[in-house]
Amino acid sequence: MPSMNDVNASPSPAGEPGWRKSPAAPSLQEVHRTITVPRNASFWRKCLAFAGPGFLVAVGYMDPGNWATDLQGGAKFGYTLLAVVMISNFMAILLQHLCIKLGVATGRDLAQACRDHYSTPVVWFLWILCELAIAACDLAEVVGSAIALQLLFGIPLVWGCIITAVDVMVVLLLQNKGFRYIEIVVVTLIVTIGSCFAVELFLARPAMGAVLAGFVPSSAIVNNPEMLYIAIGILGATVMPHNLYLHSSIVQTRKYDQTPGGKREAIKFGTIDSTFALMFALFINAAILILAAAAFHGSGHREVGEIQEAFHLLDGLLGVKFAAVLFAVALLASGQNSTLTGTLAGQIVMEGFLNIRLRPWLRRLITRAIAIVPAVLVIGLFGENKSTELLVASQVCLSMQLGFACWPLMRFTSEKTKMGEFVNPRWIKLVGWGVTLLIIGLNVRLLLEVAGVIGGE
Repeated sequence: MPSMNDVNASPSPAGEPGWRKSPAAPSLQEVHRTITVPRNASFWRKCLAFAGPGFLVAVGYMDPGNWATDLQGGAKFGYTLLAVVMISNFMAILLQHLCIKLGVATGRDLAQACRDHYSTPVVWFLWILCELAIAACDLAEVVGSAIALQLLFGIPLVWGCIITAVDVMVVLLLQNKGFRYIEIVVVTLIVTIGSCFAVELFLARPAMGAVLAGFVPSSAIVNNPEMLYIAIGILGATVMPHNLYLHSSIVQTRKYDQTPGGKREAIKFGTIDSTFALMFALFINAAILILAAAAFHGSGHREVGEIQEAFHLLDGLLGVKFAAVLFAVALLASGQNSTLTGTLAGQIVMEGFLNIRLRPWLRRLITRAIAIVPAVLVIGLFGENKSTELLVASQVCLSMQLGFACWPLMRFTSEKTKMGEFVNPRWIKLVGWGVTLLIIGLNVRLLLEVAGVIGGE
């Protein structure tokens, strides 16, 4: 963990206790503090002013990388793993709250905080890991979008991957118009995903008693090795490391008062926004698993693990011709949504860790190329049946990096010299470190399990 390479914290030349270096210019400088927060406004107007960043973060909790684990879990074990989906979401709510605190209290995003605290070799190590994680997540989004285009329009996966490069220009256009436009597009796509699954659940008619029972943790999850493996996969795929960097930056797009009172208000309303958005993400993740349980587990199709296979089965199992189309539309919206936030995270990470500022279009083109090139090569050389394996591989890469994002986040937000009056209270320290160590342990277990499976083949 990074703490093994910590340097002694001391006051910076700028007089900021706890940091080695003075803060760099804000990340995403073109949208920093551009959204006005009304003073003396009502509670609901304040909520509306701060609403948006949480939904950009929630996108990472419903991206195509989560679909395979949710589908497989529901098809094999029915509703049992809903408890894992719910627990993962509660962990995410806590971690994203800490990201808001870090960004608001220190004026730094997580990448900048690492740069201002750790030695240069550690900073470069963390940056490389984070870039790999973003590329892996982007890979899942590219492949997921390409699968959706193939299912809807019959476009070959290789061409679908290439088409996704266009969204780089979409992000650039929206950001030039204002950060609110990006937030509006993201919320619209999230509502589209939620609406598709609401209809799917209505058609699937799951047993509500069994659904509610699924949210109660069961000892079978731990005692059944196969179920535990999928549960670890759900945990590993849910909390995305790049979301921690993203949220600590985009919360600073709001122009709140730079006073203790203004910062407390920003943390309060930012947390409301984040929690509401992540509960919506919980609905979508749970809906994928519930749909798989109702449609596949109950009908005996318990080995469904691939998105394409689920698509081809849905119409017949649900008894309507548009069920599969809704499924594919939701997948396309999920993939496109995730690319919007992934490219922003890539810019934040490079600027924060290295203090290097490329032109936004160039940074996003690099990020997209790193994801598209391996996807096109693997699919082109080994065939389209490797697309699901690519999604799994991307989640393993994310699992490897997650601990290296959670650890600094907990470290910084628990130090009074860095956070001042906004330092974590004792109970958050205990819960937060427990969650961090649990995530690290489970993801190490997932990595070892996957390595064992691969080695056994």
